[in-house]
Amino acid sequence: MSVPHEEYGRRLAGYREMEARQVRREAVVGNGRVIVFVSGGVLLYLVFGAWLLNALWLAVPLVAFIVLVLFHETVRRGQRQAQRGIAYYQRALARLDGQWAGTGQSGDRFRDDAHPYAADLDLFGKGSLFELLSTARLRTGEDTLAAWLMAPAPAEEVRARQAAVAELAPRLDLREGLALRAAGVPPGVDLDGLIHWGTALPLSVPPWMRIAATVLPILAILTTLAWLFADAPATPLLIVIVVEILFYFWAGRRIKGVLDPVERRVHDLSLFASILARVEHEPFTSPRLVALEKSLYTDGMPPSHQISALVRLIDLLNSQKNQLFAPIAFLLLWPAHMAFAIEKWRAVSGAAIARWLSAVGDFEALCALAAYAYENPSDLFPEMLDEGPCFDGTALGHPLLPRGECVRNDLSLSAPLQLLMVSGSNMSGKSTFLRTVGINAVLAQAGAPVRAERLRLSSLAIGATLRIQDSLQAGKSRFYAEITRLRQIVDLAQGPRPLLFLLDELLAGTNSHDRRHGADALLRGLLQRGAVGLTTTHDLSLTGIADQLAPRAANFHFEDRLEGGTMTFDYRIRAGVVQHSNAIALMRAVGLEV
Repeated sequence: MSVPHEEYGRRLAGYREMEARQVRREAVVGNGRVIVFVSGGVLLYLVFGAWLLNALWLAVPLVAFIVLVLFHETVRRGQRQAQRGIAYYQRALARLDGQWAGTGQSGDRFRDDAHPYAADLDLFGKGSLFELLSTARLRTGEDTLAAWLMAPAPAEEVRARQAAVAELAPRLDLREGLALRAAGVPPGVDLDGLIHWGTALPLSVPPWMRIAATVLPILAILTTLAWLFADAPATPLLIVIVVEILFYFWAGRRIKGVLDPVERRVHDLSLFASILARVEHEPFTSPRLVALEKSLYTDGMPPSHQISALVRLIDLLNSQKNQLFAPIAFLLLWPAHMAFAIEKWRAVSGAAIARWLSAVGDFEALCALAAYAYENPSDLFPEMLDEGPCFDGTALGHPLLPRGECVRNDLSLSAPLQLLMVSGSNMSGKSTFLRTVGINAVLAQAGAPVRAERLRLSSLAIGATLRIQDSLQAGKSRFYAEITRLRQIVDLAQGPRPLLFLLDELLAGTNSHDRRHGADALLRGLLQRGAVGLTTTHDLSLTGIADQLAPRAANFHFEDRLEGGTMTFDYRIRAGVVQHSNAIALMRAVGLEV
């Protein structure tokens, strides 16, 4: 059993014991309530029925009841915490056991059929790389992780992320604490509304409004005291109340415009402050994490303190809903003063909300990669090269396949070799190998460990044609969709970084003559632009292209064996051109007479 599995199991057992303990305590509370109820009934009889006890004795069950209510709330909080911990570690163990597909966030909202490789490499959707990686609770964290997967980072940035991920990987308490603090809300919570509120135009407050908000409460206090304690007539107080009603009438729209947006977000603010507080108290050493932590501070003050101050203002505002305080709040023009205070907070700290959210998004994305690194200790960080193009890997495996079922292969694409022409029979592993290369390139350039024993690569753009589909709605055939993607890939090859291309069944939708001519021209053009990559084909005539382009290209293949009427595959890549096909055997295997 692996160390992550043992540690997760130990922590899961701890939370289950915690839940059982809270259940036992809840039973005690229930029994206590019964005892208090019965005792209260007995005391009521002894006080008012038999007249044997003083009425003060009734305070005993009342106090006991209040204590039980408070204790029960503590027990309920403990139960919720235990249940969140159980759910957190159950999903973590599911990832380790290969039972995670469909249990997390699929990232469907990031799907983009026009992206040069996202759909081809299964980045989003059920059972996708995003679902495997994402532990983010905030929308900004999901957005950041998705952006890292869809846009390879420069080598220097990758190295900075690798150092941060390596530092975060062993910090289970930190990741657990962040997850459990945010576990009370659904994943993908959108806090962007806070940014819009923080950067909105300031409230236009005319001078008379501030003067009136200061003078009228003073007059209200003085006239109230005079009426209550100095036998003064109530007329001055009534006049002040009428003037305050007029004030609310004229200024109410402006006050409401300040208070409504922030009142709706008080829960989001509390959650945000809780997450920031956990991050602020964590010591970091890697430059990326140190820079993230520094970016949170404004004038030397941590953001959790600033947001907590805003939450306190909102709590003070909500105190006017108390029936006892409501009349006093009315006389003091309480909403106006809270609006002024909240606007002052927004003027000082509102613009920083966007920076805080961005930092938290980066931190959640790094924590997601750190969890993957911790749970896959045999995976390693690739070596990022400043010069390229290069993709040189040993024992490459696909991270979405169960580790025990994953067949690993080597691949070296560096000068002078730029192209592997991969032939082979159906189901022999050609497409899976292309996906293995691509998804490891994505992981590497996001800053994560890769499923390999060794990987060296330069910064690479990625383009793939593994999941090209026709479209009835758009009136596009599969061939047209493929050549449209190929046009996109050619454009990528002319970009600032070398291209890694992964072309599956190149130009399979046209006749053999056009396929041969088109593939030759396309591949020559990609190689001339410095691209590296692989293309698969069933058409063995295309393998001649590799021979003509040698030593910049070479033929490799996957093969199968027919043993006892059963087709078997070893999914190993071999040098050379495949020597036979299994299409006829497969057709006969499903009952076709051929």
